[in-house]
Amino acid sequence: MTTFQQNFALGEQAQGFLSREVHHHVIDGKRVPAASGRTLSTVNPSTGEVLAQLAAGDASDVDQAVHAARRAFSGPWRAWTPYERQALLTRVAQTLDERFEELIQIEATDMGAPVSRLRTTKPALMKMLSFFAAQAATISGETLMNGIPGSVATMTLKAPVGVIGGIIPWNGPLNSQFWIIGAVLASGCTTVLKPSEDASLSVLRVAEILLEVGVPDGVVNVVTGLGKEAGHALAAHPDVDRIAFTGSTQTGRSVIEASTVNIKKLQLELGGKSADIVCADADLDKAVPGAAMGVFANSGQICFAGTRVLVQRPVVDEFTARLLEFVKTLRVGHSLDTAATLGPVISQPQLDKVLSYVDVGRTEGADLLCGGRRLEGSGYFVEPSVFAGVTNEMRIAREEIFGPVLSILPFDDVDEAIAIANDSEYGLGGAVWSQNLSTALRVVHGVHTGTMWVNCYGYIDPLVGFGGTKMSGYGSKGSAAHMDTYLYTKSVYIQL
Repeated sequence: MTTFQQNFALGEQAQGFLSREVHHHVIDGKRVPAASGRTLSTVNPSTGEVLAQLAAGDASDVDQAVHAARRAFSGPWRAWTPYERQALLTRVAQTLDERFEELIQIEATDMGAPVSRLRTTKPALMKMLSFFAAQAATISGETLMNGIPGSVATMTLKAPVGVIGGIIPWNGPLNSQFWIIGAVLASGCTTVLKPSEDASLSVLRVAEILLEVGVPDGVVNVVTGLGKEAGHALAAHPDVDRIAFTGSTQTGRSVIEASTVNIKKLQLELGGKSADIVCADADLDKAVPGAAMGVFANSGQICFAGTRVLVQRPVVDEFTARLLEFVKTLRVGHSLDTAATLGPVISQPQLDKVLSYVDVGRTEGADLLCGGRRLEGSGYFVEPSVFAGVTNEMRIAREEIFGPVLSILPFDDVDEAIAIANDSEYGLGGAVWSQNLSTALRVVHGVHTGTMWVNCYGYIDPLVGFGGTKMSGYGSKGSAAHMDTYLYTKSVYIQL
């Protein structure tokens, strides 16, 4: 495993965008500086150097953006037909397809994911946009029977909720924002997005591209700034009708509290500590790389990462040996290095957090088999780390690390594995590896979590959707249930 601190070439469009002196908000179709005039720095995690200045938004900027979104919601956008919104989403997809390389270069530079990984996310983005384009033309109500005396017809209509506040995480903002934007454009809502202060640039660039494609002014607005200022103001704004939030459980609690000002609808994707269960009859040729990348993908910065790898005792030694050999094949490097498998973690505080958990694991008595060190260079690179001898009472098995740290927990039988998996405050993801369908389905039904994978890890399709339970949040991303949260049901009674 090696890191590299070379200079890697950016395309002309990405370079032009990144070279701006200050990246302003996008409000009502215009680039707008912070009302206070303040800026904040965003850092390239591959180098540790300041990359750009962002407008430091606060409550006044959020208020301006929300008013723009409300005007747009009440304006001509409201009269767009489902077919017009569908055609707009199709144009958005075509343009993003053409501009994708520019966008992933911005994303890689800003948040550290390797371009090699980001290129593989293009099909998922295209599927998402196709899904929402289809949803735009399928929103419908019902004609209902009733027990009212006389001639009264009854029906329900689906109508857009209004202004959506979207708080976007730093671990994959390019694709994450479209869970919100796609539903907004399909439903006829409008939105104010607040990206993470650690990774705002791809969201700002997308907002500009959407204006070029023909999204009306004020339909998609972006306010950058600190979470405790701009993010809190958005969650608490009385003229925001719904909040979509992805982030930590701790911040999720704050969003819930802030939302009570006007009883906002909420969709929350929060923390996770997912169990990846490897049974004795698993195909280890698939289970080893699958479980490894279920943790190490995106340098462990995925909320449903399967960081608790439960391995049945008859195969735990073989699994562990194979896993350590696989880890040796991973190349950690600059996010623009096309040969890199893993990039840096997002920031110095995140690096410090990951390394502190390595120390915690050692202190608790777990056996660090590999990794656990910061790699040389000025970026925030950390070695993929594997702990063995982990019990479910240890902090490294109970708390979300959000870094490339994998814990191996042995188990004897399937009932024990299910019990260990469920002994967590989280319930976001999970998996089982077994060549016995009965065993696999027994685990699927037994584990209390929002999404389960069988003999694979991490697949997401908007037709199916995913979501969490317990302290991992609530509300679906994808499926018809996703669109329902951007709509409300209106009952209609007609005296004939």
